[in-house]
Amino acid sequence: MVGAIFAFSLTAIAGREATHALNAEAISISQLVFFRNIVGLAFVSLLIFSRRSSRPIWHVDKPLLTLHFGRNSAHFFGQWCWFYGLSLLPLAQVFAIEFTVPIWTALFATVLLSEKITQRRTLAIVLGFVGVLIILRPGFVSVPDAAWVVLASAVAYALSHTLTKRLSGKASALSILFYMHVMQLPLAFLLVCFDFALPQGITWLFVVITAFAAMAAHYCMAKALSYGDAMVVMPMDFLRLPLIALLGMVLYDEGIDIWLLVGAAIMLFGNMLTLKEKSAAK
Repeated sequence: MVGAIFAFSLTAIAGREATHALNAEAISISQLVFFRNIVGLAFVSLLIFSRRSSRPIWHVDKPLLTLHFGRNSAHFFGQWCWFYGLSLLPLAQVFAIEFTVPIWTALFATVLLSEKITQRRTLAIVLGFVGVLIILRPGFVSVPDAAWVVLASAVAYALSHTLTKRLSGKASALSILFYMHVMQLPLAFLLVCFDFALPQGITWLFVVITAFAAMAAHYCMAKALSYGDAMVVMPMDFLRLPLIALLGMVLYDEGIDIWLLVGAAIMLFGNMLTLKEKSAAK
């Protein structure tokens, strides 16, 4: 989890640096997503061809292809909105809003996976919304449009997580990664085909770091969940918030908003209720 926390933070910083207005060689959000997918696809392809399998990993049934497309479309939209938020908002605010993903995942799981909404899950959802309102404080302060974009990314990521759960047991993790990059690449190309430009200089390094750090983060989190109970692992993920707040303060002179920390703590408490219920059921 320590590896995941640092990798997620590195992804955010590298993504911001690649698209930062102060970087003379900066690229657009769409270009970042496009080249990040190229790097990711190259790496995943190397993994596929280095393993021996009697059946090619890209052979899947048509119903699974539909699930893959739905998952990857949602994930593509989510990552574009996330990087957009990183380019305009304080890093800590982006991470705090992102922590609403479990709220939306619970709602999607009810609709798409027929999971029951229990009293604890309902309370967790309510606390999640309260946490968002405390962080954004609409009506008290002006909420930037980028904050709503990041909130949209959280909803998209939640849909992606829910569809990933539908795929689990039917497709391997490597297959999911392969189709993620294969399907997202043409979507990204549609965004950059009229404004195509190769990254220059150090921006290439930031693009590569973004791609590898993101994959490392998800790998580390998956391994952590395989070694320990979610009740122990997932609360550690919230340590990303104070770390990224500290990095934002040191690297970008960003202030730390006390209301952001309060809202995030309320969301953490709500998520703990859900995790405790799942642990008890298990």
